[in-house]
Amino acid sequence: MDPYTIHLNGNFPSVLDVHVNISGRSSTLGKNKGRKARWSVKPSDMSNKTFNPIRNIVDGMKVKPNPNKTMISLSIGDPTVFGNLPTDPEVTQAMKDALDSGKYNGYAPSIGYLSSREEVASYYHCPEAPLEAKDVILTSGCSQAIELCLAVLANPGQNILVPRPGFSLYRTLAESMGIEVKLYNLLPEKSWEIDLKQLESLVDEKTACIIVNNPSNPCGSVFSKSHLQKILAVAARQCVPILADEIYGDMVFSDPKFEPLATLSNNVPILSCGGLAKRWLVPGWRLGWILIHDRRDIFGNEIRDGLVKLSQRILGPCTIVQGALKSILRRTPQEFYHNTLSFLKSNADLCYGALAAIPGLRPVRPSGAMYLMVGIEMEHFPEFENDVEFTERLLAEQSVHCLPATCFEYPNFFRVVITVPEVMMLEACSRIQEFCEQHYHCAEGSQEECDK
Repeated sequence: MDPYTIHLNGNFPSVLDVHVNISGRSSTLGKNKGRKARWSVKPSDMSNKTFNPIRNIVDGMKVKPNPNKTMISLSIGDPTVFGNLPTDPEVTQAMKDALDSGKYNGYAPSIGYLSSREEVASYYHCPEAPLEAKDVILTSGCSQAIELCLAVLANPGQNILVPRPGFSLYRTLAESMGIEVKLYNLLPEKSWEIDLKQLESLVDEKTACIIVNNPSNPCGSVFSKSHLQKILAVAARQCVPILADEIYGDMVFSDPKFEPLATLSNNVPILSCGGLAKRWLVPGWRLGWILIHDRRDIFGNEIRDGLVKLSQRILGPCTIVQGALKSILRRTPQEFYHNTLSFLKSNADLCYGALAAIPGLRPVRPSGAMYLMVGIEMEHFPEFENDVEFTERLLAEQSVHCLPATCFEYPNFFRVVITVPEVMMLEACSRIQEFCEQHYHCAEGSQEECDK
């Protein structure tokens, strides 16, 4: 028999019917050495390590809103939800023009078009923190910018320092990569400034970076220049780079003024993350960026090259938005930015004033971003074990949905989103007041205060 004869069983071959005789020996395709002939498909370690505390807590809430009251959601950090904060017509027109041009339907370089990176560099350049196109990496939203920064700075087994309370995505991303998260404390009594001694005590030989989120989600706080300089001093002493999440940098409506962290230091290397989402009110357009500030060449070429390599995994952000970027950055009128900030300040003042007047609640006045945090004096609400139960019952009885701050590693607070229409904010505060009045109890030994 020919040693290369193929035998077919029946008239129509299938994969398992094909036998190849080579040098007088036969084998059956599909019987691969070392592979068990049964299905065993399991999720990866990375997927098993990926955990979003907000989704876990919110999805775990079993309560339903009060059917007799219209739902008011103060939980979603998306300024577009209620339609009261549309982006500027110039921004929309820029997208239409980019689409109509037909120039942006193909692949761009994975780090973004050179012309688009030049526009971002020009927009954020200043003498204290100069930028060129080579210092800009465009990403699919600010969240991907943060992911790339963590991936380039930290290996599995290393640790990063993360604010508490803080944006839950930091932990979600880090732990999925096998990076340990150490939490440093923000102090509500100091407008959420960092506990600098505690921060520095967490640094060890495995610390890869410090995440500084300013302005803050969930706190709505804005660090002063002097406080930022103290943070930089810690990083300089410990020789630890900073990942600056500054997506809300242009969303500051009260003192102190926002100071980009990189403008205050020339010796600490900083990866600053931002994007279109908040300032231009288009979070769904998914365009973010990393600004590389490395005046002393501490990162060298290695970190830059690493970011380029990592960006090649998904070949960059949407090209149509990149094509619109020049017009968005140059043509959006100042009035649009001003109106957005005026609205946020008005709503923040309204909400803070209303909640500060409610016994048992301790709101912390915000200066920026889209949020404020409200402390719950749990001793006055003994029927609730914690902030999760408090917010569950608020939803069930008043149809007002706020996120319990356990989502941000900070129990016995809740977060309020201040982008809802004013009439809705007033109604929500009224319902929160009614809820607190119904459940408030005088703590032991404080009857005199309650009688006042």
